[in-house]
Amino acid sequence: MAESITVTNEDRQRLGTLLRSLQDQGGGFKSHLEFLGAELERSRAVESTEVSPDVVTMDSTVQLRDLATGEAETYTLVYPNDADISQNRISILAPVATAILGNRVGDIVTVSVPSGERSIRVERILFQPEHADELV
Repeated sequence: MAESITVTNEDRQRLGTLLRSLQDQGGGFKSHLEFLGAELERSRAVESTEVSPDVVTMDSTVQLRDLATGEAETYTLVYPNDADISQNRISILAPVATAILGNRVGDIVTVSVPSGERSIRVERILFQPEHADELV
């Protein structure tokens, strides 16, 4: 079994509601929903006050590095209705966002994308709502 990831109780509840809602609607998101569901299954939920500042949570802004190209990207993980790629706000249903949720700075995740597989390292958390007042 894969190592567990950490999510807040609130994120887990809201993401579970999102999954149920989208599953009821059907549509072309099936593989994305299954991936997110599997990630939630392996997650360990904690109170917002207990989540470490180096963990990627919903609404976190993170810097990622593609290990094959060395390219750095910065994204904010958001719910589907708030996604706007022109502002680097990616939906939690995007494979990259789902893969990094609950991981820590320094973790490397493998993401399946249309062009194949990418290995991505979580480089930095630039903003995490649970610790916003503590980040410099």
